[in-house]
Amino acid sequence: MNWPVIVPEIWLLLLACAVLLVDLFNADAQRRPAFWLTQAGIAVFVALHLASYNAGRTVYGMQGMVVADPLGDLLASLAGLAMMVSLAYARPTLAARDMLKGEFYLLALFVLMGISVMCSANNFLVVYLGLELMSLSLYALAALRRDHAVATEAAMKYFVLGALASGFLLYGMSMMYGATGTLEIPRVFERIATGRINKEVLVFGLVFIVGGLGFKLGAAPFHMWVPDVYQGAPTAVTLLIGGAPKFAAFAITLRLLVEGLLGLAVDWQQMFIVLAVASLALGNLAAIAQTNLKRMLAYSTIAQMGFVVLGLAAGVVSDNTFSAGNAYSSAMFYLVAYVLTTLGTFGLVMFLSSHGFESEEIADLAGLARRSPWLAGAMTVFMFSLAGVPPMIGFFAKLAVIQALVTTNVPLYIGLAVVAVLFSLVGAFYYLRVVKVMWFDEPLHAAPIERSAGVTVLLALNGLAVLVLGPLSDGLMAMCRDAIVKALTT
Repeated sequence: MNWPVIVPEIWLLLLACAVLLVDLFNADAQRRPAFWLTQAGIAVFVALHLASYNAGRTVYGMQGMVVADPLGDLLASLAGLAMMVSLAYARPTLAARDMLKGEFYLLALFVLMGISVMCSANNFLVVYLGLELMSLSLYALAALRRDHAVATEAAMKYFVLGALASGFLLYGMSMMYGATGTLEIPRVFERIATGRINKEVLVFGLVFIVGGLGFKLGAAPFHMWVPDVYQGAPTAVTLLIGGAPKFAAFAITLRLLVEGLLGLAVDWQQMFIVLAVASLALGNLAAIAQTNLKRMLAYSTIAQMGFVVLGLAAGVVSDNTFSAGNAYSSAMFYLVAYVLTTLGTFGLVMFLSSHGFESEEIADLAGLARRSPWLAGAMTVFMFSLAGVPPMIGFFAKLAVIQALVTTNVPLYIGLAVVAVLFSLVGAFYYLRVVKVMWFDEPLHAAPIERSAGVTVLLALNGLAVLVLGPLSDGLMAMCRDAIVKALTT
């Protein structure tokens, strides 16, 4: 059985049980024991995956259904760190709105467990098991504010569209099983490589798989849920949805399409090119018209995912995988940069909110520089990073993806790089508009900004990471490349 392979998942399950019991007998309204137990437990989870990553081995377990390799370990570690930061940002906001319940931490742990299962999946059934574990927990979190009509509506939309996307993915995988006769991802790759399988059936199933993955990534035209859920869900839950789960979506995309269906890369890369251009166009153009900050950031997310999908679409060129490591690692690095920046952005939005007031409109940031110059400075760093302004990490992430496209020396990909740059210029408008509102508009109100020492320090560290990790990104990029190369060669 090789049980050590799934030790991190077993640890999370035991941790969830412990948090449930501790919260049951906890009279503290701030839920401090549950919070600190959750954070300490996730830190152990991250340490377990990092130890496995440093070992550099690829180990299979549970009759080959799961795999512990550097790629899965690195993505799960990053997801764990993102979850820790998300919970730290969310706690003061939830406490101020009487929403800080033990169920929040419990569901967050189940989300992380689902992410971990997807990162280590080596079988279609395990992919779907992890996906549903994560998705159902996120649906419940989105509906956490039961007495709020907008939040309830967002949760319903998320649930219905999420179920549809899961059905797409499941149907596509069932078609793959019917065509190849196996549920194991490496065996699917081997049987496609024989060339004796009906390609029409494979491509038909592939269309559904790409549709399901497009939904989980939030790429157009499968983006319908993103703006409504980001705006309607409590900001703390929006941060959970927009942070760690992105690593899970990226993990199953690599597991299914690269490790299992690389023989069909010519087909799914064409679909990804369409998804990428649609995401860049729709996300950037629609964001310009938004006045709600969370909704603007939702359309921004769609555009940012366009860059990730572009990187994934450049792995196989003329039936040659020579650029695969560079392309996939640049997409992974871009995702890390995006999640790091979006954690700080939504964390600052929650920081600016106060009792009975949600700082969700762009106009609510008017004159922020006069009320708190350092908060305006932090938000400026995050906006510049999303826009791709040097020396922020977002600039180096965009540069990595564009470099991966250009070095293919294929006119199509060079043209796509130009398209990406042009839409980035469009995107710079609405990011810089936020900066202009903060620094040059008159403040609408002079209400004091409530401070939380812990969140203040966390925001400062988050902003510093976005600023410093750009010029010093070689180490992080090397980790991404190492994990991708090892996954491709085992």
